Amino acid sequence: MGFVRPGVGAPGGKGSGMVKTYVLETRPQFLTLAAVLVLHGSALAAWHGPIVWWHAVLAGVALVLLQASVNVLNDWHDYTRSGIDHKTVQTPFSGGSGMLPRGEITPGAALALGIGTLLTGAGIGLYLSWIAGLPLLVIGLVGAISVVLYTPLLTRIGLGELSAGFALGTLPVVGTYFLLTGRFDAAAWVSGIPAGLLTYNLLLLNEFPDTEADTAGGRHHMVVLLGKARARWLYAAVEIGAFVAIVAGAVAGVLTPWALLGLGAAVFGLKAVSTTLAQYESFEGLIPAQGANVVAVLATNVLLAVGYAVAAVLG
Repeated sequence: MGFVRPGVGAPGGKGSGMVKTYVLETRPQFLTLAAVLVLHGSALAAWHGPIVWWHAVLAGVALVLLQASVNVLNDWHDYTRSGIDHKTVQTPFSGGSGMLPRGEITPGAALALGIGTLLTGAGIGLYLSWIAGLPLLVIGLVGAISVVLYTPLLTRIGLGELSAGFALGTLPVVGTYFLLTGRFDAAAWVSGIPAGLLTYNLLLLNEFPDTEADTAGGRHHMVVLLGKARARWLYAAVEIGAFVAIVAGAVAGVLTPWALLGLGAAVFGLKAVSTTLAQYESFEGLIPAQGANVVAVLATNVLLAVGYAVAAVLG
């Protein structure tokens, strides 16, 4: 995964080594999700009229910082509070960054990083709310609260996936759209549905390899609550539902027919579903499904954005 070796670039060092350590602790390979969600919402807004692109850029920076905060605070909590990171076996897509157990960053430095990214992202969000109005502030508050409560509370009461799907799927699309247009339209909420469902599934599938460690650490996510055999069918249903939502939105005339370009990512979703249904009990067997799942999430949002951009150009 490209992590630094133990002791290299540890906090207390100087220069680029320390910066690299902090960047790696945020799990930058997964922050692309925040960027493509803002791209999705921005292209949707552009389809409905002219937009201020630098507002979209600021929204992207804010959401990337908030997602980084979730990642870092989750690592900190799992290492210092629940002890989950002491039992978790990593995959390229789940199990945290692994940097705290390996001693590459101290708990204090990780906590400071998590709080710092949260406050910076929230600060940008407050500025954008001042520009756009109270509704965006409400959306931002829901997102910030989800960041703070995700690991210590929401993952323990069966709401982790739902909160992530809403706060890091649907709301970024709707919030970006409102920021750039000044209104809420049915198109924003409908387009936010597949984004939310796919983010939900991103969390759900990555919980399969961590189930035993999460159970010991007191988490009660859907894989723990349902068991792997039943949770795989939930995963399949949600994945299918995401692409059905795109078709339904286009057929109903709420979304442009160009939104159907998003169905191009279904090939990756199908691979993730078929592999999960067959390999749900296998730690290594699920890794290809996790990879396809990540591509499905990112590609769907990007292709939807392309579709809206085409619709905007064609008028």
